[in-house]
Amino acid sequence: MRVKLAVCGLAGAVLLGLCLAPKPVSAQDVPFYLKDRGPGIPTSMFGTYIQKGEWIVYPFFEYYLDNNYEYSPNEFGFTLDQDYRGQYRESEVLMFLGYGLTDRLALEVEAAYTHASLTKSPDDLSGMPDMLTESGLGDVQAELRWMWSKETASRPGWFSYGELVFPFQKDKYLIGTPVLETKAGVGLIKGFTWGTVIVRAAVEQAGGVFDLGEYAVEYYKRLSKTFCVYAGIEGTQDEVAFISEIQLWLSDTVRFKINNSFGLTSKATGWAPEIGLMMSFPKR
Repeated sequence: MRVKLAVCGLAGAVLLGLCLAPKPVSAQDVPFYLKDRGPGIPTSMFGTYIQKGEWIVYPFFEYYLDNNYEYSPNEFGFTLDQDYRGQYRESEVLMFLGYGLTDRLALEVEAAYTHASLTKSPDDLSGMPDMLTESGLGDVQAELRWMWSKETASRPGWFSYGELVFPFQKDKYLIGTPVLETKAGVGLIKGFTWGTVIVRAAVEQAGGVFDLGEYAVEYYKRLSKTFCVYAGIEGTQDEVAFISEIQLWLSDTVRFKINNSFGLTSKATGWAPEIGLMMSFPKR
């Protein structure tokens, strides 16, 4: 039922986006290293770049399937502190909003409604239920992204980002964030005739504990006016995934995104598809 509602919502968003999107802007000559993306700031959405005064609105649906999910019963309020592997399922309906504050600074906000279930391991003899299910408000986060140095024909551009994940769900450990989480990262971006490459890494903290955050190598290429591809390797500590995405441009300001993530290590989510419609509202 949730999947049907999400699909109907995205279909409605497609029609709304096509009706409300600004008229296409005439293509401008740009240097070869900007041919894939234009002069925008890299956002946290794969293959997405934002310019000064531009709004990006992205409703999307994401699903997680993991038959080897690592958990410990004490993470959910039970006394046993031991790692097990269970079956995890999660569906999310999310909304992403981005705004280009300047030609170097962008703001992002993202929120999710989540339904998740965890079937515990047969070896787990704790008092945890055979299946733990939670639904409600998921992660709510805000992020600032800053372009320190814009790229040129001979050198990459440098950017950094800071993220806050708010602790709105203190009692739903399966879907929520019980403590304030922060992240700070840095990356470089360089466009070539054969595509655009991003390399980035971050550190994070949760509950006063600092650790290595996400790291990634990304590739983005615009093959035609209506078709773009993305591929990346992204990880957090020992959770590493391969991510692929295609973007179908319905107009100069509306694109349909289909994304798949496949776990490359045992602790990474096995499969996580994503589908959504992204609408851009450039500054007039």
